[in-house]
Amino acid sequence: MSTKYIFVTGGVTSSLGKGILIASLAKLLQARGYSVTIQKLDPYINVDPGTLNPYEHGECYVTDDGAETDLDLGHYERFLNKPTSQANNVTTGRIYQSVINKERRGDYLGKTVQIIPHITDEIKRNIKLLGRKGKYDFVLTEIGGTVGDMESLPYIEAVRQLKWELGKSAMVIHLTLVPFLNASGELKTKPTQHSVKALLENGVQPDILVLRTEHDLGEGIRKKVALFCNVDEQSVVQSIDVPTIYEVPIKMKEEKLDVTVLNKFGMEPDKEPNLEAWISFLEKHKNPKQTVKIALVGKYVELPDAYKSIAESFIHAGAVNECKVSLEYVHSEGITHRNVETILKKYNGILVAPGFGHRGIKGKIEATRYARENNIPFLGICLGMQVAVIEFARNVLQFDGADSTEMNEVTKYPVIDLMEEQKGITNMGGTMRLGAFACKIKKGSKLYDAYRKELISERHRHRYEFNDKYLSEFEENGMIAVGENPETNLVEAVELKNHKWFVGVQYHPEYSSTVLKPSPLFVGFVNACINK
Repeated sequence: MSTKYIFVTGGVTSSLGKGILIASLAKLLQARGYSVTIQKLDPYINVDPGTLNPYEHGECYVTDDGAETDLDLGHYERFLNKPTSQANNVTTGRIYQSVINKERRGDYLGKTVQIIPHITDEIKRNIKLLGRKGKYDFVLTEIGGTVGDMESLPYIEAVRQLKWELGKSAMVIHLTLVPFLNASGELKTKPTQHSVKALLENGVQPDILVLRTEHDLGEGIRKKVALFCNVDEQSVVQSIDVPTIYEVPIKMKEEKLDVTVLNKFGMEPDKEPNLEAWISFLEKHKNPKQTVKIALVGKYVELPDAYKSIAESFIHAGAVNECKVSLEYVHSEGITHRNVETILKKYNGILVAPGFGHRGIKGKIEATRYARENNIPFLGICLGMQVAVIEFARNVLQFDGADSTEMNEVTKYPVIDLMEEQKGITNMGGTMRLGAFACKIKKGSKLYDAYRKELISERHRHRYEFNDKYLSEFEENGMIAVGENPETNLVEAVELKNHKWFVGVQYHPEYSSTVLKPSPLFVGFVNACINK
């Protein structure tokens, strides 16, 4: 069959959950046996989120092929259990960069370059790129931002054109809000009506409306919305609040969203979606046998989205271990040598989070020392591993002032140093060590116990590395390199020999954790925390 294209737009307000909705629909179609992929179109002018502060846009997610992308791609992968790529996230910056590069080469043969048709044509080219490869029955595209935003207009125009060009192979789903006013005790549909009106003014008639709500809508509300927004009643779908995002596919199945989509494409929904493994995960997640408390020590704790993939990985690992992981965010800037025990003694495990820069480093070092000295299960990710190395060098090897050259360029003991290939690089965007790299694991290590194999592949995002000039001194004193890149011998993982469970990894295991394939490292860490 020819590839079908589904566009999801949002109205009324941001943060309604377009990413979760589109991932849920994709999951249902996948569970029916269709091949599916999802892409995100972001209206900001940054070429990618790689240079954005987490306070601006939450976590920067990294794909196998080294693309720095929007955090929604993490949701896509966690739901579909399929890797995404650079083609799955497109920004206005990339669109304009591509068009300007073509203009400089003379590709437009002297014509005036304009938003229409040149920018919209480039948007359409990127949307159809995944479908052209012929691998997918459905390409679902999330349009970032909110209908009515000026920066989203070229994307809405591109969707309008594609609906005409693709005919019955394209569809628009519009997600809006039906707020409940306590003062009058009523659900209000007017915001939805105005949002659809704004979409219509841009020439796009939505085929299906999904209404976010805190209360059951009832048949009367659905009829009213259908009447005033030019859709049939079956195409008005309720999306009520649920305790976990992983219940949304089940709710959308109950609402028959996937059936409605297939019917509108003239396709016969001949079998029920196979969600047995998904439901099994939900059962374990909702009915844990015990609880463990884990501290996430980081400097962006006011914004949990900065650590979104880590938080979701704990949900996946908790279900495997049939326990609830109570993850608490602890600000590293508030931790000192004097108060570290008071702050961290109540936790079963400590995770030191990734990040950049010197802010909060002292607190991370103290948290790591406390975990090491008190035999508390510890996981350090990226900068978290580097912190573990620095702490060990200072307090065990007695390397006074040992540091990373990221924090102190003139340190006497640069136990963490800038990677050789990073020297001389001045541009910030897309220049780190990015994407999936191999790691060879030592048998008999905690890392091997977690993965149960010698060769793995995990994703990276860093500029600095363990300085192997000091490796022998570390290993002689009990910190062992248990994971190395087989081609470069770069140290990818360290652990303590005489510790219950103390592992630091240079890579980001959270990026590859999905509902149906949880990160082995997180599963092992949670298991160690339970046994403590």
